[in-house]
Amino acid sequence: MSPAQKASFVARIRDAMPGLHRSEKRLAETILNFPGQLASYTATELARIAGVSNATVTRFVRKIGYASFEEARQAVREEQTAGTALFRVAGEGAQAGGQLARHAAQSQLNVEQTLAPLDEAEIDALVAAMASARRLWLVGFRAGQPFARYLGWQVLQVRSDVTVLPRDGETLAESLAAIEPADCVILFALRRPPRLLDALAAELARSGAAVAVLGDVAQLSALPARWHLPCATAGSGALFNHAGVMALCGMLASRMIERTGATGRRRLSAIEDLHDSLGEI
Repeated sequence: MSPAQKASFVARIRDAMPGLHRSEKRLAETILNFPGQLASYTATELARIAGVSNATVTRFVRKIGYASFEEARQAVREEQTAGTALFRVAGEGAQAGGQLARHAAQSQLNVEQTLAPLDEAEIDALVAAMASARRLWLVGFRAGQPFARYLGWQVLQVRSDVTVLPRDGETLAESLAAIEPADCVILFALRRPPRLLDALAAELARSGAAVAVLGDVAQLSALPARWHLPCATAGSGALFNHAGVMALCGMLASRMIERTGATGRRRLSAIEDLHDSLGEI
């Protein structure tokens, strides 16, 4: 695949801009305002909105490297699915009313669709691995990073040796080299993940550690892991809704606290004693 074919839809337009005619530039500027809208327009509708001819639309999509308008529209749909926020922003005035109700309903739906399919025995097995592992590793990038940090922080209350990756100032390799078969790893795979996701999952599998993958990427079930925990993240607006991801993290942390029993309570008690003596809280 050539570099031009790898370029994103917006990058193609911006690269082509210097060589476009006046009407084509007007069309390009119209599309760049809300590129995601292209997925719902016909070529005739887009031409009318931009104030250009259908022939201009045809020339334009060919100049930016697509064989047809439909191929360009499919590229936009793929970028919407991948999670690009720019492609999920609606035009001005879209969905103006009832935003709070839509967001609340979508949040509730995502929580239900994330938690309802879970198997109790599988969750118990994962929590047991989290509790008994030599070291627990939480790995997350971009949207997955705050969830990895949240789950790691909650679990740290009842067990030591919890590490969140990637760590500041370190390469992944410097940390991955320390993962052993007696460890447990939870990998957050949320859209849009870094390109190394597949290679990282393969490396974690080779480490022999007990691995769980949690997220919404299309290839989640294909990633090598002992546990796969799909999360519903459909959004009512431009961004994905991660209410289901947070609910799953909260559930795992709560089950972990219950699982560690008296040992966990002793650690919690020691932490509270230190809070008092240091006056931190």
